[in-house]
Amino acid sequence: MKSISFLVAPPRSLFARMLWVVSACGLATLLAWPWRNLLDPANTAMLYVLAVAIVAARAGKGAAIAAALLGSALLDFFFIYPQFTFTIGDTQYAITLGVMLAVAFIIGNLTLGLHREKESALERERQSRALYQFASRLAGAVTLEQVDELTRRFLQDTQGCQGLLLMRRGDDVLPVDKEQPTLSGKPYYAAQCALRQGAEQATLDEPLQWLFLPLHGSTYIRGVLALSANSGDLLDNERLPLFEAIAALLAASTERLHFVEVAQRAQLQMTDERLRSSILSALSHDIRTPLTVLYGMADTLAQSELPKALHEMADAMRLQTLRLNSMASNLLDMAKLRAGDIKLNMEWQPVEEVIGASIKLLGPALAQHPVSVRLPADMPLLRFDAVLIERVLCNLLENAAKYALPGSPIRITARTDKKFAHLSVCNDGSQFPPDRLEDLFELFERGDAESNVPGVGLGLAICRTIVTAHGGTIHADNDNGACVTFSLPLGEPPVIELEDTHE
Repeated sequence: MKSISFLVAPPRSLFARMLWVVSACGLATLLAWPWRNLLDPANTAMLYVLAVAIVAARAGKGAAIAAALLGSALLDFFFIYPQFTFTIGDTQYAITLGVMLAVAFIIGNLTLGLHREKESALERERQSRALYQFASRLAGAVTLEQVDELTRRFLQDTQGCQGLLLMRRGDDVLPVDKEQPTLSGKPYYAAQCALRQGAEQATLDEPLQWLFLPLHGSTYIRGVLALSANSGDLLDNERLPLFEAIAALLAASTERLHFVEVAQRAQLQMTDERLRSSILSALSHDIRTPLTVLYGMADTLAQSELPKALHEMADAMRLQTLRLNSMASNLLDMAKLRAGDIKLNMEWQPVEEVIGASIKLLGPALAQHPVSVRLPADMPLLRFDAVLIERVLCNLLENAAKYALPGSPIRITARTDKKFAHLSVCNDGSQFPPDRLEDLFELFERGDAESNVPGVGLGLAICRTIVTAHGGTIHADNDNGACVTFSLPLGEPPVIELEDTHE
């Protein structure tokens, strides 16, 4: 920049430029006049060429051309024989004049090119400084609304155009600021094309010209930057790289905000999960001891010689204490499962043994419901943790008994396909809410929140956690009554070799 610091902007008025022409050429004439008899006119012409260069640098190309013409006339009039006429006595001096004019034109063009290079360099410097300031402000933005406001203000102040930040909403693009009107017509379709194709789109919607630049993220296009202006220079080759740089900054900023939001959400979920597990663990441990004492006292009273009314009351106390103990056990199991403290004891074993043990364990709860078990004759061995799968079956059978109609049967069925064994527990009670089949397996979710049936909504959540740990899936449906089906991988069971009975 220092090498062309003498290139100042030319004067705007015609009088000032002509004053430069007359002054420079007049000065060159005054300097050469005392040496007119000693210097050859060709050497004198060099002074006028210098004058043309100075005029070109200070007053622009037009003034340089005028200086070349005036200098040629003065050289011919004062220094070429015959003097004080515009007649050229020697042909070689005509060549001198012609060369001087050509050199003057070339110098004028070169000087004009230097002016343009200087202006371009200054403009690039200004844009770089503005982009740096814009990037610094975007780095401090914490919401999309702030990014949108900064963008609109920056484009209005530095580029004289309107900006609108459009963010992706599915397959559509909507303004970040809800108070901004949505696009329609040609601009809307151009924005859609920029989103789908990932390339810049331009359209003319009188009297505005629109330019749409996609915001490319690391995984997908996050939105579109819409630019509009009354002038037709949005697609100017000199401004387009600047707009593309702005779009790149916006893409990085919006993606940063997205990942910050994801990280905050994950952190909140982790904190919530740890808090929930701590509460579950603390409650289950603190409640089990007094419940055990209460159950023992109620059982002692129930076995004592008491009047009939008191005996029935003791039985009711024992039953309710047993239910509370079951709820506390569910809380403790869920806390352990969520914390990952339980290790699976995986063994190859027949599933019918676990089914039988579960039915026997829930004998009193299933007293009013006949249980039917249907297994295929070729049911293979499955690899699972018998204690945990027994807990799954107990929870499913207990839920089925709670909601089944009095005296209605409970069905346990199994089937296999190429990869999984599917076990179902069904009853003929009230069906599951069709719109909440997935929510039933969340913590503290119940099929009917207003039901009089006791429970806290942990049974199915425990079942899903255990089945998922085994590499299986679980779901509920109403196709054949209220059914819950869980699947376990078949795998490759070991080959059982028969003992040789021949001696």
